Amino acid sequence: MFNSLSDRLTATFKNLRGKGRLSEADVDATVREIRRALLDADVAVPVVREFAARIRERALGAEVSAALNPSQQIVKIVNEELVEILGGETRRIRLAKTGPTIIMLAGLQGAGKTTLAGKLAKWMKSQGHSPMLVACDLQRPNAVTQLQVVGGRAGVPVFAPHPGTTSDLETPTGDPVVVAKAGVDEARQKLHDVVIVDTAGRLGVDAEMMDQARRIRQAIIPNEVLFVIDSMIGQDAVNTALAFDEGVNFTGIVLSKLDGDARGGAALSVSSVTGKPVMFASTGENLDDFELFHPDRMASRILDMGDVLSLIEQAEKNWDKDEAARMAKKFADQEDFTLDDFLAQMQQIRKMGSMKKMLMMMPGAQNIRQQLEQFDEREIDRVEAIVRSMTPHERVAPKIINGSRRARIARGSGVHVSEVNGLLERFAQAQKMMKKLAQGGGMPGMPGMPGMGGGARKNAKNAPKKKARSGNPAKAAQQLREAEAKRNAAASAPAGSAFGQGAADFDPSQLNLPKGFDKFLGK
Repeated sequence: MFNSLSDRLTATFKNLRGKGRLSEADVDATVREIRRALLDADVAVPVVREFAARIRERALGAEVSAALNPSQQIVKIVNEELVEILGGETRRIRLAKTGPTIIMLAGLQGAGKTTLAGKLAKWMKSQGHSPMLVACDLQRPNAVTQLQVVGGRAGVPVFAPHPGTTSDLETPTGDPVVVAKAGVDEARQKLHDVVIVDTAGRLGVDAEMMDQARRIRQAIIPNEVLFVIDSMIGQDAVNTALAFDEGVNFTGIVLSKLDGDARGGAALSVSSVTGKPVMFASTGENLDDFELFHPDRMASRILDMGDVLSLIEQAEKNWDKDEAARMAKKFADQEDFTLDDFLAQMQQIRKMGSMKKMLMMMPGAQNIRQQLEQFDEREIDRVEAIVRSMTPHERVAPKIINGSRRARIARGSGVHVSEVNGLLERFAQAQKMMKKLAQGGGMPGMPGMPGMGGGARKNAKNAPKKKARSGNPAKAAQQLREAEAKRNAAASAPAGSAFGQGAADFDPSQLNLPKGFDKFLGK
């Protein structure tokens, strides 16, 4: 949603790098570019003027002139002002002290209220609540049926005593005010602590719709009235928000369709103009694509600083703690990282959601956005199919996978042999890295860095070269016999005299060997 705005702001800040001191002309040029970027993103003009004026005032003040790095100070100022525009701080739902917490949804038709009701109900359920949905949209065709379907997917009950209309030709007969009151009473009797009331919308703001929403609010006295707005609505978002604020006096804003590719000026305008906080954001079509809105994290995403906190929270929510403990123990014991482990890790990552969304939360993700957009999520399915086409022994010992086995695996997974080869090569590199890290050697392939490995490359020239095995079967067998004879001769020779003890006195338990290594010592 904010890709275009993020690109423009990032390019603007690049022009400031390397400058030890910023002149007034530099500040004016930067503020002008920020103003253009916001206007291009469909942010309301009054909001842009106020935002640009505050940045210019602070940028010309002492906090920038006395800073060691003025360009970073400008970025800090813009980040703080963006947080302020987006609401300042995270606002959570105010729960009722007694009785059920009543949440009323309002907004235009097509904003996504019904789907969002299911998302909010599932999110409240994950927070330990017992929500119930109430179908008060009796005018839009099949709106009641849609809410029942969404409620079933979310695993929450739906109160729908009236079927509503099934076509545009029908005249609505039910009274949504009566349904709303009956729904709250039903929730109180059945001990539901959260009631989410889905109300009707219109294609445009009109007096009849506002009057109906106002009467529902007066009848049920909700704890929260959430205004659901389409993030792709553009400049009209401000007028719509002001009309609803005047009509129903909403307490919070929910941004829907935040995963769209339109300009996201509505998110930066509505909260600033109405003075009401953005509380939630809908980021996809699935019921799990719903999150609490954090102004500081959204500002960081816009400025390409990433959102690592949200990524950590998502991992903590979806990651299997037992599997993580098993992998940690295996890592500590320096056991081999197998393809079974690789498959288990991939399944854990898939539980967290879209790979693109996760990677876009990393700092500097805008620099590789084009590559991320070209990333095919089905690639994970193909990799999983390749691993599952292997036998259990092949997953534990991938070195035995020869040409014929690779062809069989490719046929079983429906891919080309080259894809199987590529996966095995990447896995071999990952396995080496895991071994290096488990041994405390740091990341391989980075010479000259303390604790980062690479020392093996320095001594590679002085190390004795291993003799290559011949391609002639007879000659290769002769080489194996000679190598076996050398090993037998070395084993029969007295060992350890330089250290004052012989082979008979050797005790493997005195060595600090990895767990399970003693089986290779032959004693």
